Amino acid sequence: MFTIKMTAKAEREAIIKSGKESSTASEEFYEFRNEKCLLPIIRININVPIYRMENFRTFTAQNEYIAEHGLDSNFFLDGLEVESCQQVQHIILESLSRKGKADSVIPVIEILEKEKQREPLLISSSGVVVNGNRRLAAMRALLHEDSTAHSEFNHVTCMVLPKDALPEDILDIEAGLQAKPETKLAYDWIGHAQLINKLQAMGRTTDQIAQKLNRKKSEIENSLQALLEAELYLKDWVGEPKAYTRIKDDAEQLFNDLPKRLDGKEQNLQDASRVIAWTLFENREKLNGRVYNYNSAFGRLASDVLDRVTNVLTIEDTPTETSADNSFDIDIDTAGSSVNYDALVAVLKNGDMKDEAIDALIDACDSVIEREKGQKSGEAALKAVTSSHSKLAGVDITTALPKTHAAIKKQLESIIELSKSLLSKLDNYEKIDSVSKK
Repeated sequence: MFTIKMTAKAEREAIIKSGKESSTASEEFYEFRNEKCLLPIIRININVPIYRMENFRTFTAQNEYIAEHGLDSNFFLDGLEVESCQQVQHIILESLSRKGKADSVIPVIEILEKEKQREPLLISSSGVVVNGNRRLAAMRALLHEDSTAHSEFNHVTCMVLPKDALPEDILDIEAGLQAKPETKLAYDWIGHAQLINKLQAMGRTTDQIAQKLNRKKSEIENSLQALLEAELYLKDWVGEPKAYTRIKDDAEQLFNDLPKRLDGKEQNLQDASRVIAWTLFENREKLNGRVYNYNSAFGRLASDVLDRVTNVLTIEDTPTETSADNSFDIDIDTAGSSVNYDALVAVLKNGDMKDEAIDALIDACDSVIEREKGQKSGEAALKAVTSSHSKLAGVDITTALPKTHAAIKKQLESIIELSKSLLSKLDNYEKIDSVSKK
């Protein structure tokens, strides 16, 4: 592992200043304040540049490290000039430099090993790498692996920004370079959304961000909404606000879809719908297909799903008034009053019946989705009755715990009454059919 040996900030600035003054080479650059400018090219020792910590490509990995080690949330942001922090950032970046994407993106370290450095790093006047952090980490790693074969990496070529470059200039440069249609390893969706969020915090409008990133305005808005939903899930459900790695790889579709499924609902139903979506996501290995296939279950069919699960688990629905505190209460607006689903949410989150509740929820989702499909074909009732019969036939009362007997009896009595009601309705329909055929 390459060991970071930092050069003091004042010394870095002096080295870079001297290099600029003696430089005879320059390169055109178009991303600084949206104007064409000539930036000086210098050659400096590989130990001089330092990694930029506010790097949205490494945002998720940084937060994973913070969570795993119980560190302050600003560990990286406050550690720009701290050698140990730079070392951790190097490990993250070296790992990224070894990643590719199928046949479309070759790992950076492999390109540098074969072709050496072809493009200069972009650095600030104090040596902070604005563009090329992965390349710097890769060159350092190669130099460490074989200092003879890769001796040219003792020094690196850099393009230097003007001394008056501001933090917002650097963020704009990162955004502009990320938007270019080049073959490079893309940001993960969280890092991309955080970049947009930071640009917005700087006062950029949605239109300006869309233009800068070469995206549609709707895509920018969707990214911000997805990030809000993801952070709500991590904070209120998982209890780990910075655990972005839990949602890095296969949650983008869910959090992109969720705002659309919640749109237009009352707040109480929105909250309950989120719980359905979160539970499905956490138990996606049990589903019949992708979470995407269950969009309607936490969308327009959410209230039906919640009612079914509550009935199956014999959880009482109790009217409640809106809470004045900031706790995460799950209420459903029914017939003008609010029905509290806290008991159901508690069981789904961490109750003694959690596994049973999760299975009941998935079953309810499957049922309402199948019912909707059946309604379109006229076979919903038959499918529902057949499914219920199969499940009842598979019940083994001998394995039931004594404490569940009363609840089982209550459910069976309810099933008998419901069956009688359905049989009565069926008889009436058959009589009507018989008359109509005469």
